[in-house]
Amino acid sequence: MSDSNEEPDLRAALEGSAPYPMEAFAFVREGLDHTVRSLHGEMPEGPVDEEEVLDRHVDGRELSLGLLDYSIRKYGLMAEAVLRHWNITRTDDFGRIVFAMIEQGMMSRTDDDVLEDFFGVRPFATVFAPTAVKDRLLEIRREERSADRSSG
Repeated sequence: MSDSNEEPDLRAALEGSAPYPMEAFAFVREGLDHTVRSLHGEMPEGPVDEEEVLDRHVDGRELSLGLLDYSIRKYGLMAEAVLRHWNITRTDDFGRIVFAMIEQGMMSRTDDDVLEDFFGVRPFATVFAPTAVKDRLLEIRREERSADRSSG
């Protein structure tokens, strides 16, 4: 991450969260932003009230799916290897990282959010099968081309 002020917060979250490296926490933070934008669009300009923040909430399942998508967008065919390098081998690991960040005040949750929401969302073997990743990358390219045409 480019903002050096965030690094101490990540380090604090790491203290009780072995075996995940700081890069895994940064990835989850970035992936949360990606997921919220994908599901709810860009954040409105100006002051935002509590109700608007709650309307932009994502649950554990949505975040897990968003993080899987973000990993493919960011790392392509290497996505599974990168996550594995960070000791992330299933969606349960996303939940453990998220709840460590919640404990440090770096993320928020609702009363309905529980760690188990992240468990078994999608098997990595299915998501990261080479043909599945290639198909998803093709979909992403089509989405980007379509967006370019509509904005230009």
